[in-house]
Amino acid sequence: MPPEHDSGPGLFPLSAVNGAGPVHVDEQLSLIGEPKPVRIPAVEWMRWLADESVQARYWAKVYRAPSTKDCWFFLGGISSTGHASFRAASRPGRTRTGTVPGHLYGYQLAHGVIPRLGWGTDSPTNPTVCHTCDNHSCQQPMHLRLGTAAENRAEWLARRRRDPSSPLADVRGPAGRSRAIGAAIRAGQSGGESGAEIAARIRAAFAAGRPLSLW
Repeated sequence: MPPEHDSGPGLFPLSAVNGAGPVHVDEQLSLIGEPKPVRIPAVEWMRWLADESVQARYWAKVYRAPSTKDCWFFLGGISSTGHASFRAASRPGRTRTGTVPGHLYGYQLAHGVIPRLGWGTDSPTNPTVCHTCDNHSCQQPMHLRLGTAAENRAEWLARRRRDPSSPLADVRGPAGRSRAIGAAIRAGQSGGESGAEIAARIRAAFAAGRPLSLW
């Protein structure tokens, strides 16, 4: 991660997951488009995370807002679940195993490889990366935490029901929201707009997806 946005070590310790530290395994889980797990060897993650050219391609697709409190939205491909779709490596065949969820790459870039990082389809106790901001395409490490698929689902249900203005209630769905935000940022960048002007575009993109209210 670029040094000017260093969020510090150990923000999300592995020991916080099920009360246990990291365990050595040779596989990772990842989401490709639809919520279908694809196992990626840890050595592959290590290679991609250490490759400066891969890092550069990743950061080129991330809009880092002037304030580190704001979301860092992904400007590249978006999966059907609204998550960033990042091509870490080109692979032959139809499985696209070199394409990974962007926030998994970014989280591990900040904190190291996470053994058996799951997406809820392998085991409900496997760790997963949760968005505390509820914006699926956000790459801001401060907005990500380790949890389990069960916790992530419970939080999703609770926050969506409790707050009708939540990103989770967006009428466009998570993919539509992520793509609209990305398009708004790219439009501002192409016009040479300031950070404040782009922030206004992002707010307008948020507002366009809010459910209609009678009050």
